[in-house]
Amino acid sequence: MASIFTKIVNGEIPAYKVAEDENFFAFLDIFPTAKGHTLVIPKKEVDYLYDLDDETYAGLHQFAKKVAVGLKKAVPCQKVGVMVLGLEVPHVHIHLVPMQSEHDLLNFSDKIKMTPEEFEETCAAIAAEIE
Repeated sequence: MASIFTKIVNGEIPAYKVAEDENFFAFLDIFPTAKGHTLVIPKKEVDYLYDLDDETYAGLHQFAKKVAVGLKKAVPCQKVGVMVLGLEVPHVHIHLVPMQSEHDLLNFSDKIKMTPEEFEETCAAIAAEIE
């Protein structure tokens, strides 16, 4: 059965898409720890990061870098933190989290609430900054 992320890539489940190319997809986390919290995934469904072939692994990180640069321009922060975390969805995903402090990246139990309008505005702002 396809993961929820594969269903998002296939358009079966809506998402706040930030960026996409032929191999990778980036979208806002709907349970963010900070405004702009973005997930970056390969379209190819693989459960474990280190099971990716070398080309996909490198491409995922290059795509995440492009997204992180746009994210930092769109959401004021000191840095964009990067974390590979999550056992609940069996699909490789990188978390990009705008950080004002280490707490923003390290405490995933602290979620923020955003309205659909805030998600749309944040998504559009980030997407506009990605080159």
